[in-house]
Amino acid sequence: MHTKRIFETMKRILLRSCRLALLGCLLFPIEAFAQEPLTLSQAIQKALGSSPEAKLAEAGSAEAKAGASLARAQLLPQINFAEDISRGDDPVYVFGARLRQQSFTQADFAVNALNRPLPMGNFATRLSGSWLAFDSFKTQRTIRSADLMQRSAASSTKAVNQKIVLDVVEAYQAELYAERKVAIAQHEQETAEVLLASVDDHVKAGLAVESDRMSAQVNVAARKQELIAAQGEVELAWAQLRLAMGAPELQQTRLQPIEAHEFPQEALAAEVETATKSRSDLTALGQAQSAQAAALSAAKLDFGPRVSAYGNWEQDRSSFAGSGGNNWVAGVQIGIDITPFSKRAQLAQQTAAKARVDAQVSAYQQQIRLQVTQAHIQRQTTQQSLETAQAALDQSAESLRILKNRYGAGLATITDLLRAEDSERQSQTNYWHAVYGNAVAYTQLLFATGTLTPDAAEGLQ
Repeated sequence: MHTKRIFETMKRILLRSCRLALLGCLLFPIEAFAQEPLTLSQAIQKALGSSPEAKLAEAGSAEAKAGASLARAQLLPQINFAEDISRGDDPVYVFGARLRQQSFTQADFAVNALNRPLPMGNFATRLSGSWLAFDSFKTQRTIRSADLMQRSAASSTKAVNQKIVLDVVEAYQAELYAERKVAIAQHEQETAEVLLASVDDHVKAGLAVESDRMSAQVNVAARKQELIAAQGEVELAWAQLRLAMGAPELQQTRLQPIEAHEFPQEALAAEVETATKSRSDLTALGQAQSAQAAALSAAKLDFGPRVSAYGNWEQDRSSFAGSGGNNWVAGVQIGIDITPFSKRAQLAQQTAAKARVDAQVSAYQQQIRLQVTQAHIQRQTTQQSLETAQAALDQSAESLRILKNRYGAGLATITDLLRAEDSERQSQTNYWHAVYGNAVAYTQLLFATGTLTPDAAEGLQ
């Protein structure tokens, strides 16, 4: 009699499993399974190409490069061309125009002609230039500061890219974990429905009481609630993945699963040393510190003398295409600011900025040491949790198998079986949480040590 009931129960499980598979095909069309899954590497590459943070970092690098070019432009001579057209009867203007046009006649020196000249026009073509030959090497220090800021921007871009990789990995793992929870919830709901059907048979056969049926019905309702909540977590995880990838229009698709891994481990001291050498954000801050030192030196040199050369050539004509006179002037100018009040204020400002950057570097070095320590400890914790979760999963599965047999034989209560179901379900959830948590912790350790690259992330999958 018991053997027959067990056979009928297994038959129901098989039929309901077929229905579950059919439901899965309806929820996820065949085309979704036919297409290639979105791998972690593909998600990272898309994020690096379209993420707003990546574009912002690239814009910062371009701006710093332009700043370096602008600083170098100060070494080049400045040449200007102008075409001036004027007309008037101002005595000084008329006298000067005739003098430059070299068109004076004897009649122009008459008193009446000098005091009340007739209006005249002047077409002037001017070519002028200047060159800062020496400024006590201030320009060279400014160029040095701009070059270092350009390098700092490039290093900051690398740091931003690493943060993008970290965000994508975390979002990708969160989505996979959410999908695992849905699969677990679907399986548990199916199991709960099979259990309810089995309890119905037991009640009809007089082997169970009505309270057992009610307990099984409550269990089915709880499993449905868990499935609804898990499906909501999938939607939220997809929203986070779209944000991390910079792809708001990305449609839901299959992801390539990530299984449990054994990741390499190093001593904490070695990881801290690696972070000191490899962290791009620390490198960027160090380069900004050197750039600020060069800017401070430039502010000090700004008090020194300046030597500049200049030259002008001009041609003046009475008509646009006519002939006239031309002249030129060239010279060298030496200047010293004897009231450098603004320069003193600028020097004070650059000195304070240098002290601020120095403090930032010192504080950031300590912060990085703390980040590496936290990531190292978290990495060890998640690895141990994974090992424990694996053992608990195996034990709960075996315990559930035994209790199912005992319940089928009438040797265990519905309460015992539901407890075993809860334990097995929690063990599965804990195991996959540990699997994904272990991968995320290892990724965070790579990020903390400055070694997280797209190639390194591929090792997670």
